[in-house]
Amino acid sequence: MTAIIYNFDRSVPGDAQTDETERLFSALERYTVAELLELLYVGEEPGFFELMRGLFGLSDENRLALQTFLCDAPRQSVTLTVDIDGKKCVLTHGTPKKESPIKGIVR
Repeated sequence: MTAIIYNFDRSVPGDAQTDETERLFSALERYTVAELLELLYVGEEPGFFELMRGLFGLSDENRLALQTFLCDAPRQSVTLTVDIDGKKCVLTHGTPKKESPIKGIVR
């Protein structure tokens, strides 16, 4: 008779649950509780996953350019403008200057 105390080969064909569990335990080991709670909080924001899919859909070059732009921007100072057709999105550093509603009057 053979008794298996611990089975080191846990791979069972077609057992996706084991893979998911291992990934979750791996994440628990790599991140602090605060980081995991932050991920949970942010992940519950509406549109979060669609945004992430969009970012990862960018080419490596474009994603790096966007990351560099956002990292170089002073906090809370990025302005987004979308064209009328909704096909072009422009990010700029700084906040736009408000125009005077009456031309010729300087405030």
